[in-house]
Amino acid sequence: MLDTHQHLLRPTRHDYFWLQPGSTIARDYALDDLRPQLGGVAATVLVQAAPSVSETEDLLEAAAVSGGLVRAVVGWVDLVAPAAPEAIAALAQRPLLKGVRPMLGFIDDTRWILQEKIQPALEALIGAGLRLDMPARPRHLPIIAELVQRHPRLPIVIDHAAKPAIVRGEFASWASDIALVARETGVFCKLSGLVTEASPGWNDEELRPYVEHLLWCFGAERLMWGSDWPVVDLAGSYARWRDTCLRLVPENHHASVMGATGRSFYGIDTDPKS
Repeated sequence: MLDTHQHLLRPTRHDYFWLQPGSTIARDYALDDLRPQLGGVAATVLVQAAPSVSETEDLLEAAAVSGGLVRAVVGWVDLVAPAAPEAIAALAQRPLLKGVRPMLGFIDDTRWILQEKIQPALEALIGAGLRLDMPARPRHLPIIAELVQRHPRLPIVIDHAAKPAIVRGEFASWASDIALVARETGVFCKLSGLVTEASPGWNDEELRPYVEHLLWCFGAERLMWGSDWPVVDLAGSYARWRDTCLRLVPENHHASVMGATGRSFYGIDTDPKS
């Protein structure tokens, strides 16, 4: 199994603007904290959680000494900066760097990613063989087709299924919009981040309609599992979320959703730079 979405946290670096003081996860989280929880998970994708070059460097260093646990890193680049294409080209020389992620969910302008000044950076991702992780919200789903039309060769994955507000019963509009994205584009989606959007007492039946819809929309070949650790600890645990997905995803799709799709998307085991 491959975990396509986990983080490391180092609050003393002071660049996690979203992390509330006093939060139960407002402390250091290292790979040694993750290893005892992995169960059958053999490898991970380490994803940025701060909009800083410093964090990206820290993640690459941690991945390099992970003993093969971390097989890919999704870092951060200032996509608006005029020098973004050069920064992307430099990062692409790092063997474990497989993609970048702008923190869209915290940017008020829903169409931010479509700004003209960002388009050269997105083209640079294509040229460098990198991917784009989109931490989208439901409001971003209607713009994804336009993004794909502009950059049809850019591999894109929607993080956390765009975070539908499960606790408020948000389903119909999200389901319609994400189905349209899946039908009209070739983007991928992560089966991750749902439990922090669910009610505090969430169970399989609360999550089942969302998981089944994602599988129906994207198929096992474009849906990949991720833990969102340690954020998942705010609403359960690594093991509880992993085991929930193993129950909700039909067993004949486990190999793809819980491993093969993510390896294919990120070029793990097949990328010559790995």
